[in-house]
Amino acid sequence: MEGGCSKHWSRREFLGGLTLAGTAGLVGLRPKPAFAEPPPETTKITMVRLKGICQSPQYVAGDLLQAEGFTEVRYVEKQGTEGIEQALASGEADLNGHYAAPLILRLEAGDPIVILAGEHAGCFELFGTDRIRTIRDLKGKTVAVPALDSSRHVFVSMMASYVGLDPRKDIRFVQYSGGESVRLLGEHKIDAYLGFPPEPQALRAQKIGHVVVNSALDRPWSQYFCCMVAGNRNFVEKHPVATKRAIRAILKSADFCAVEPARAARFMVAKGFTDNYDYALQAVKSLPYGKWREFNPEDTIRFYALRLHDIGLIRSTPQKIIAQGTDWRFFNELKKELKA
Repeated sequence: MEGGCSKHWSRREFLGGLTLAGTAGLVGLRPKPAFAEPPPETTKITMVRLKGICQSPQYVAGDLLQAEGFTEVRYVEKQGTEGIEQALASGEADLNGHYAAPLILRLEAGDPIVILAGEHAGCFELFGTDRIRTIRDLKGKTVAVPALDSSRHVFVSMMASYVGLDPRKDIRFVQYSGGESVRLLGEHKIDAYLGFPPEPQALRAQKIGHVVVNSALDRPWSQYFCCMVAGNRNFVEKHPVATKRAIRAILKSADFCAVEPARAARFMVAKGFTDNYDYALQAVKSLPYGKWREFNPEDTIRFYALRLHDIGLIRSTPQKIIAQGTDWRFFNELKKELKA
């Protein structure tokens, strides 16, 4: 196990670590509002498990979910982010974090998904060769993506359109796996690649390429949520108390990731959510998990809906997407409740 992480990272040690960190009130080990509420309509909840780091809060939320009354917390294994959308739409998963733009695409397609809360900003980083210094330098260049309907393709297309490029004409997209894309970037056989944690950490470690855009730091991307919490519409409608309790656990876990990144990283490695402790720690420390109170999730949906409309991927207006595909009741209540 890397980084000295113990395989026996127990529930007692995890909760004890929170208390020792002085964060018992922060993460709600004694959540009075939760106890004042009725119990959840269901004691089971299912989320998605990917090999990645962005969604750390929902990975470390297991014990807090139990404190909220969920006796059975399941994760269904998926290979790519598209699996999140499919699992939420089919009801295989009840709640999950996911990137805002792909969620909007699924709402446009009519999937029974509802966006419930903002989680954090700053997931993606665009790496390029020496020939790429700005987004505009992508004109006439080659960018690798796993598929032409993937989250990576969508994000690169939006960034290109935002600076005046036509991604359909100005950029040559080629399809390769993540590992192959990293290799080709290192060999200068492609010009750019958009990575999600732990890929940016690995690219830096291997000294491959350089950062062109860091969405945790660079405007306008750093001013909006990247990941949102979304739910299967049927689950949310049938289980409003359970939905609010689950979102509370995820948001408190986001706070925990912000104040205890090393413990969060060790927990994720010990539980098999990711493999490399050093990369996990770098990613958790760099992502602004503690800023979920500061951003307006509706602004995020409006921003990304406009970008998607600009590149012709949706026809709906932002207001239609917001009216038909979002429900901020729980998030607004929890922002007031967890403001301390």
